[in-house]
Amino acid sequence: MSLTEREQEIVALLRRDPLIGSAALARELGTTRAAVNVHLSNLGKKGVILGRGYVLSEQRYVVVVGGANMDVKARSRRSVVAATSNPGTAAMSAGGVGRNIAENLARLGTRTHLVAAIGADGLGDQVLAATSGAGVHVEQVRRSARATGTYTAVLDADGELVVAVADMAATDELSTEHVHAARDLIAAAALVVLDGNLATETLAFALDLAGAAGVRVVLEPVSVPKAAALAHLVAADRPIHAITPNRDELAALTDLPTRTARQVEKAARALHDRGVELVWVRLGAGGSLLSSASGTQVLDAVPADVVDVTGAGDAMLAAFCHALLDGAEPPDAAAYGHAAAALTIASPHTVRPDLTDRLVRSTTA
Repeated sequence: MSLTEREQEIVALLRRDPLIGSAALARELGTTRAAVNVHLSNLGKKGVILGRGYVLSEQRYVVVVGGANMDVKARSRRSVVAATSNPGTAAMSAGGVGRNIAENLARLGTRTHLVAAIGADGLGDQVLAATSGAGVHVEQVRRSARATGTYTAVLDADGELVVAVADMAATDELSTEHVHAARDLIAAAALVVLDGNLATETLAFALDLAGAAGVRVVLEPVSVPKAAALAHLVAADRPIHAITPNRDELAALTDLPTRTARQVEKAARALHDRGVELVWVRLGAGGSLLSSASGTQVLDAVPADVVDVTGAGDAMLAAFCHALLDGAEPPDAAAYGHAAAALTIASPHTVRPDLTDRLVRSTTA
């Protein structure tokens, strides 16, 4: 949703006087009423103004910048035996860390825009249709000449991840130019979520763009190699609202040991010293540790029967962001995130199609 210079001028005038008419707008801008009406129509289509009264849309929304791909999940019927064929089942569905977070947010009721890149191929068509169908705004999803990325996961009979292979060539092509095209959308967001799968240059640009607009940023490191690659971006001159590593990713971000609880707390404090407000460390079955400048809090995981662990972290982060925007204090938002993760683990889907705010709250009650 990029606004033209003229559209930005009109929005500024509407903020000053929401009841101004098109004739008065034309006089202020030195143009014709017909031209103003065209711009007003376009602003309506972009969701910036609502109805005939030129009321500005103030609905808070999240922008997720990250990966979108097709997930291929194979599950063994028995304990996995390495270096040989294992009988089992396989299925495909739309995936990608950024895309999954966006879909979870939309299903929870948060207006969400996705900035991503997919191939101009059949798999890309499926990913786009599934994402849009879930309620995510996809106007800033770019079609790449590269093939749509794939994430292939092998699960054992208990639903635990054995190994995964990610082909993210299309996401690698999501450039600073693409993020710049979404600058107006990002600048007006209530929250920006960044997926660590992005190229380092793109991550840095998105961080700086959101920072310049005073928009809170949540950064998901994704993996140990990705965390190590983006560690230098986490600096005091790039304030980050929250970062959500697991224990090993925290070690990669800080180059500090994280084997004990005391070491995790020390590493989290090192990130606070580098401008991170909240450090939410996922500890798997051990729950999580939420650290802020005022101290730390350990949260228990919500018990769940494991069907498939894929996507639990994405649901957890999305729910955390949804609750923060709803006014929850960070510890309560983290507890809400744990509930969403438990619901996802108990489902065969990477993103539960029946996920709602009411369902998550019923789990926390």
